[in-house]
Amino acid sequence: MIKTLKTLFKQDREKFIVPKSVQAVIPLKTMWEDGIFLVGRNKYAKTFKFEDINYAVASREDKEAMFLEYSELLNALDSGATTKITINNRRLNKADFEQTILIPMAEDDLDKYRREYNKMLLDKATGANSTVQDKYVTVSVCKKNIEEARNYFARVGADLIGHFNRLGSKCTELDANDKLRIFHDFYRTGEETAFSFDMAQTMRKGHDFKDYICPDSFEFEKDYFKMGNRYGRVIFLREYAAYIKDSMVAELCELNRNMMLSVDVVPVPTDEAVREVENRLLGVETNITNWQRKQNQNNNFSAVIPYDLEQQRKESKEFLDDLTTRDQRMMFAVLTMVHTADTKEQLDNDTEALLTTARKHLCQFAVLKYQQMDGLNTALPFGVRKIDALRTLTTESLAVFIPFRVQEIYHKDGVYYGQNVISKNMIIANRRHLLNGNSFILGVSGAGKSFTAKEEMTNIILTDPNADVIVIDPEREVRQEVA
Repeated sequence: MIKTLKTLFKQDREKFIVPKSVQAVIPLKTMWEDGIFLVGRNKYAKTFKFEDINYAVASREDKEAMFLEYSELLNALDSGATTKITINNRRLNKADFEQTILIPMAEDDLDKYRREYNKMLLDKATGANSTVQDKYVTVSVCKKNIEEARNYFARVGADLIGHFNRLGSKCTELDANDKLRIFHDFYRTGEETAFSFDMAQTMRKGHDFKDYICPDSFEFEKDYFKMGNRYGRVIFLREYAAYIKDSMVAELCELNRNMMLSVDVVPVPTDEAVREVENRLLGVETNITNWQRKQNQNNNFSAVIPYDLEQQRKESKEFLDDLTTRDQRMMFAVLTMVHTADTKEQLDNDTEALLTTARKHLCQFAVLKYQQMDGLNTALPFGVRKIDALRTLTTESLAVFIPFRVQEIYHKDGVYYGQNVISKNMIIANRRHLLNGNSFILGVSGAGKSFTAKEEMTNIILTDPNADVIVIDPEREVRQEVA
């Protein structure tokens, strides 16, 4: 076994203790205000949040550039740590959603228009996806103490932020409150607004921070779990296709459900990887030589090398070339996914839909049997990996699971501009939040340029009665509205 894996398994080895409470299921041991968590024996984890970029709608050349830049990011991952890339699908709370997009009544003559406008927004919201995707990178590493871990994460964080900036994405560190909120919203779906955590108060009262995020109950069955009143299931990618499209992750996350997809990455130092592949290649060559010698002893001097041996030699050589000449790195990865539903029947249907999506890409998902608790802790961005179904991949093979899809625009107190073509979510933008709030409305004749301008003016007037709307209109198109 590769030395990196041996070390990793040794670090992750812990005595199994049957959890006697809901809090004991959560593998967080200690937390610090800056967002560093102790998740094992001398194992520290920190989570970074990164924004989406418009990958799905980019041109082929731009996609290639993004793909290569993302590959560079993966290449830059530290071989002494485990990195978890997580996509969190969460459905917007209906009450919060309405509160952020609806125009409040002002008890004036314009209220009838506000009601009509709000009705239109609610109609649009009903047809929209109402699912938001958050994306995280969690780095976990074994260090002797918190100071060493803090210095390490400061260096790694700066590196990650730089790489994501080059991709056009913004990467930010999560503090303890932000990270706890992720788990709270997952464990307590529908109670998102109820999250309230004050570290100073908690310490003063002697409370456990897990009390603020854990669900009411946990029941782990053979192939699913029950979390409060909701059902959940963890699946993992068991068989990989020889060729996978870069849209696979996006398609898996299209399901309009609360779910998390995580890819755990364990990079291997290049010298160690090359040595391992050379040993494998030497073993294959030895097998071929032995086979040929045996054929020669039987006076069969024209025998063709069997296909499987030839294929092994070819693949080993290609892998070695990737490592030595194409700047690829050898990595171990495991892809896990947890999804939840209101009923067991709905959960089974969702699982089948996900398995079908994977089969479409010639991949095979499998349900974790008797490992649902370990799978759940692996899929969530805690920074632990309890599932050892690791697959050897090169940087390019791993970069196929690219987490980017499309950028969402959802500002508080914003104006409704339409629907995102890819994600089907509403585009709610507030130009005051932008670096440059100016805009042009472009389109062919009859596309609705004037209507869009009038709609925006109406929204501004209804939202802020004191706003000044100055119209320069040589064509006299908005005379009724102004009057």
